[in-house]
Amino acid sequence: MNYETLLKSFDEPDELREFELGRFEIIKVAGISIGRATYQPGWKWSLHNAAAAGTALCHAPHTGVAIAGHGVVLYEDGQRLDLLPGLVFHITDVPHDSWVEGDAEYVSLHVLGI
Repeated sequence: MNYETLLKSFDEPDELREFELGRFEIIKVAGISIGRATYQPGWKWSLHNAAAAGTALCHAPHTGVAIAGHGVVLYEDGQRLDLLPGLVFHITDVPHDSWVEGDAEYVSLHVLGI
């Protein structure tokens, strides 16, 4: 039998996106991409990512799990989601803002491609 085992680390991601108060590391393995988002206190999507995206709010869907800290998602209709460690989330493509709540960094893992 031929067993192929592949180990990768976020310390050496396949892709790294860095921006003010945050970074997003991507690892590609077995036909999927897994991302690790790390945001510092004070990070807010509408302040730190909107200009690069060209939209006032995020329109991308996100599916993942919160690992550390406290993230908040606020949909344009006012619905708020608090992302806390251990919670699995699916954020739809309905326009939303997000930010780090409190003084600890927020870390989450994201499934990017299935």
